[in-house]
Amino acid sequence: MATVDRVNAGLRKVPAWVLYLVGPLPALWLFWLATTGGLGADPVKALEHEIGKIGLQLLVAVLCVTPLRRHAGLNLMKFRRAIGLLAFFYVVLHFLAWLVLDMGLLWAQAAGDIVKRPYITIGMAGLVMLIPLAATSNDWAMRELGGARWRKLHRLTYLAVLAGAIHYVWLVKAWPVEPFLYLAAVVALLALRTIQRGRRVAA
Repeated sequence: MATVDRVNAGLRKVPAWVLYLVGPLPALWLFWLATTGGLGADPVKALEHEIGKIGLQLLVAVLCVTPLRRHAGLNLMKFRRAIGLLAFFYVVLHFLAWLVLDMGLLWAQAAGDIVKRPYITIGMAGLVMLIPLAATSNDWAMRELGGARWRKLHRLTYLAVLAGAIHYVWLVKAWPVEPFLYLAAVVALLALRTIQRGRRVAA
């Protein structure tokens, strides 16, 4: 426990805004690799995939913040908003990479794919759910909505993360292990939250 206390003490000295500076760096690096031949024979697909995976990783990280505090004593609450907004940033970049670089801004064709391809449909659903969350991830919105309504709205996070994990599983052509590990992690975290919520209600 002493180690966790030291980690928490160190984290208290780190301002949350540092994440906003560091967070976009992987995206810049990936764009650099895409333009210099570092992402293989199909750099657009690779860029789209890697950016989307970072977005999903950040969404899973958001889900981990409360369990880590409750069960491990690690307090990352001050960083949760920044992690969530960075997740939204990467999910939007993933969408733009698909729309601009992959689809060439062919809006009608893109809209048709959203309707006809289930993995794109569920991915878009996840993105749409993240928009009101990102828009209200500020103190002003929390005051205007009130704590109870704000928390109720932000429960959309769980559906959005689940949609992202299913999107990842669904889009792969083969059956690699990695997408299922993300889905399993999301389901486990949501199940843990449901169990804890049930215990609080029962108490």
